[in-house]
Amino acid sequence: MAFTSKVRLLRILSSLFMNQCRHRGMRLCRADAGNSKAFVCSYHGWAYDIAGKLVDVPFEDRAYGKVDKEQWSPIKVPCLDTYKGLIFGCWDEQVPPLEEHLGGMKWYMDLMFDRVEGGTEAVGGVHKWVIDCNWKFAAEQFCSDMYHAPFSHISPVIAAMPPGADPSQAAWPMEGRQFSDPNGHGTGFFLNAPGFLQALLGEEVATYYEETSRPEAIARLGEIRGAQMDGSHMTVFPSLSFLPAINTLRAWHPRGPNQIEVWALTIVDKKAPASVKDAYRKAVLRTFSAGGILEQDDGENWTEIQKILRGHKARQTLFNAQMGIDNDRHDDPDLPGKTNYVYSEMAARGFYGRWQEMMMAESWADLSCGGVSDDSIKGEADNA
Repeated sequence: MAFTSKVRLLRILSSLFMNQCRHRGMRLCRADAGNSKAFVCSYHGWAYDIAGKLVDVPFEDRAYGKVDKEQWSPIKVPCLDTYKGLIFGCWDEQVPPLEEHLGGMKWYMDLMFDRVEGGTEAVGGVHKWVIDCNWKFAAEQFCSDMYHAPFSHISPVIAAMPPGADPSQAAWPMEGRQFSDPNGHGTGFFLNAPGFLQALLGEEVATYYEETSRPEAIARLGEIRGAQMDGSHMTVFPSLSFLPAINTLRAWHPRGPNQIEVWALTIVDKKAPASVKDAYRKAVLRTFSAGGILEQDDGENWTEIQKILRGHKARQTLFNAQMGIDNDRHDDPDLPGKTNYVYSEMAARGFYGRWQEMMMAESWADLSCGGVSDDSIKGEADNA
């Protein structure tokens, strides 16, 4: 997401801190957006400036004598970096650089975040809701699973077709690719299917995307990304997901093994007309908000799976993740990295392989390039 100036961005990076008072842990700020000259804890009145420095303690002289305000300021985020305006933070000071973490995924991310001059911005605020499922269901689907779309989402797609349209024409495109990065990221997309999904966004958004945004994207990103890649889904490992063209972005916040809290935003081209931005906001509300016609399909699937997994025997059952086995390639003439057919589970295997590695590693130095081999998937299936 683009910011107004590099100076403002650097100021933000230098002042990000935990939203927690150092006295008794109370939340300092309860708003998702707005302006403030300071943050005052509503519990005992400790006050902090917007850079995260403790500046006032009530009754300090008589009750404390003196408080070391530097020591008792909020905890700063030690590792911060940006990519195309997106801000990434990590509490681990030893984390590898963001550039290294994103790896080959950057080429695919640019389809959404570097499509036109000026970049992107968020509109409409943050929508939050809770789903009773494991966070990996959501992250994996956006990483790797185009396979569910023709089945889970066929009803809303048919409902969104123009009056009098033939429902049999709602068939999903067949040609497309999937990409898997060694660090667990993944994306899938159709090729040469310009009308796919965009009908769900309405005429004004579709017209802007095709007639204004697409020509500039071709000039900036080339023919493949600008003209041919459509209907994409993406996850940056572990839990940042987005849908280019649909323009929803969300972070999956784990709330234990059986629940996630979704934080979702609508992303638009910063220089798009105000009417297009508003049309995008309404389109995402209609499709991928808490009450969206496609979002509810996904949530229903994930919660039903989680209910089944409460069973002792169900938790011992292996799932089949063999789609696309032996079809990985590193020599696509148009696409960088490891690719496969769009209906594949290659990126899912990479996602879970990276997660497994990180759960077992003692340090960053213990991690390899991530992912698991097709042979290991075959072996598990054979042993089952």
